[in-house]
Amino acid sequence: MTIVLIAALLYLLAAAALVRGVAREPAPGRLWWASPALGAIALHVSAHVLVWREVGAELHFFAALSLVGLGMAALTVLYDVRGRMAALGVIVFPIAALTLLGYGQAVHTSSDTLDWRLQLHAWCALLAYAALAVAALLALLLWAQERALRRREFHRWLRALPPLTELESLLFRTIWVGFILLTATLVSGVLFVDDFFAQHLMHKTVLSVLSWLAFGALLFGRWRHGWRGARAVGWTLAAMALLVLAFFGSKFVLELVLRRTG
Repeated sequence: MTIVLIAALLYLLAAAALVRGVAREPAPGRLWWASPALGAIALHVSAHVLVWREVGAELHFFAALSLVGLGMAALTVLYDVRGRMAALGVIVFPIAALTLLGYGQAVHTSSDTLDWRLQLHAWCALLAYAALAVAALLALLLWAQERALRRREFHRWLRALPPLTELESLLFRTIWVGFILLTATLVSGVLFVDDFFAQHLMHKTVLSVLSWLAFGALLFGRWRHGWRGARAVGWTLAAMALLVLAFFGSKFVLELVLRRTG
């Protein structure tokens, strides 16, 4: 639990450093936020590894949520280091801290070890959720930026965002990455998961396929018709909502409401 608390504090410190950087002119160097962020990610990984050594790999609700938060934080560090994306870190790092704290409070019990095929399927799914969750946040930032610029409201927080076209390009690159990972998730599920009905996976599969179709339609619309702006934001959020319901919604009901682990 000590590792969890230190990691959560480092996440919050990184977010606070990014807020301070936006508020100051000139902004402090990247090490002010990158060092605590990287430290938090390293401790986040360590927290999971220590538990896995004792009880095996966990993929229950809080473990999966924490791993997705970890993936989001890692992707955010990559984006923030390469460009002006402080706003993303201000949102993602506290989310990662909360998911890790939830994992730290969860009960850890021994679980059956998954074979490499199911582990591959699970990791593809978690990486897809992390990438597409970041895409959903980028879509919200894009919407807020467009809205502010249309109203000629040049708030200070706009400094935390790249130019509109660059942010839009980053959004679609992230969606492409998540879409490829989601495709790998569905393909590996078809190949490696034996019985959708017995494992309560049919509803997850249906919602995941609907999300995959929605993301695919958005990418096709972008390529063929140049979709952007409010339409791109709407499709992204709708597709992500389906994906959240597919995995975390069903896990919440099965594990926390119905108390099932299968």
